Amino acid sequence: MKVDLSKYKNDWYKEDSAKNIYPGPVITISRELGCPAKKIACTLADELNKSKSPRGKDLPWRWISKEILSESAKALNVDCDQIEHIFQYKNRNAFEDLLMAQSKDYYKSDLKIRTTIAKVIRTFATNGNAIIVGRGGVAITRDIPKSLHIMLEAPLEWRAVRTASKHDLSLEQARNYAQSIDKKRKQFRDHFQGKGNDYTRFDVKFNCMTLETDVIVKIIIGAIKARGFI
Repeated sequence: MKVDLSKYKNDWYKEDSAKNIYPGPVITISRELGCPAKKIACTLADELNKSKSPRGKDLPWRWISKEILSESAKALNVDCDQIEHIFQYKNRNAFEDLLMAQSKDYYKSDLKIRTTIAKVIRTFATNGNAIIVGRGGVAITRDIPKSLHIMLEAPLEWRAVRTASKHDLSLEQARNYAQSIDKKRKQFRDHFQGKGNDYTRFDVKFNCMTLETDVIVKIIIGAIKARGFI
């Protein structure tokens, strides 16, 4: 079952209007396995924080990844380990769902968890000056006017070498692992954007094999300057 994106977009607009919040700016970074998304996000935040916030507030740019898990768990009033399987791209089967529902006082369905994740990401994005790494961010924030959506990619063999070194795998194991994670990440985005929906095309794609982190960061900053984010 997919999250009804149009329904939540309408709900979010009502919330933003009621609180008089100007949404964004927000940058989302999606990636194929083996691409240095966190390094790029961290460097980008540091570079952006060297200049004054365009909104005249002491709101620093920050990159967000693990915080989404902790904030989602807090919103659901459960421990992080009860929803971590979603972030690991795992689904409970019907039998596991039944057992969990009977044994946990604070059982939450996978749909409820994903819905909460979407709302947490949307809150970070609406508050602005956020760089969201993964977690379906592109699908959840695509309608925000001041948003830029990045995809990091590279040839499979290059990514396999990096993955093999990091996880102590053979090249064949690394190739299979990379392809498996890439597929699961796409499926995760599909839960929010709908399978086959091209509404959430990325604005910019970078080849991490040929472009260094500092070059990618400079290009991103140039893009958000051109669009009036800073």
